Amino acid sequence: MTKNENALELFACGYNCAQSVLGAFCEELGVNKETAFKIASGFGGGMRQGEVCGAVTGALMAIGLKEGFYEEGDVTGKAHIGEKIMAFESMFEEKNGSILCKTLLGYNPSIESDLKIIKEKGLFTNLCPKFIDDGVTMTEKVLIS
Repeated sequence: MTKNENALELFACGYNCAQSVLGAFCEELGVNKETAFKIASGFGGGMRQGEVCGAVTGALMAIGLKEGFYEEGDVTGKAHIGEKIMAFESMFEEKNGSILCKTLLGYNPSIESDLKIIKEKGLFTNLCPKFIDDGVTMTEKVLIS
């Protein structure tokens, strides 16, 4: 199973976008699924505020696991992860027009009336898998560059 297929299967099973993207990468990056799912659990729906898309935040977590810095004063490492994150965000925004959930969906899932429309139109089902798929593909590109 590819990472894309894995992420889409996780989403179909009820995990949020962030959990689905991070879940496709976590074990090979040294984090078990339970821990990854817990960490990413609050990031779906743009952190429940329609802000940065969960597929994006899940990807940023995966990129951070592989490329992030952890030592105090590591200016080079900080610059390196910054470049990786900017590259990912630029690719995602170029392809999808935004990194914000409320912009991608056209409605803000934190507003009850908008959430109702999102559900009625099936936007989580119809749009989010594309963003998850893009998130995984673009994460792989950033991690090999």
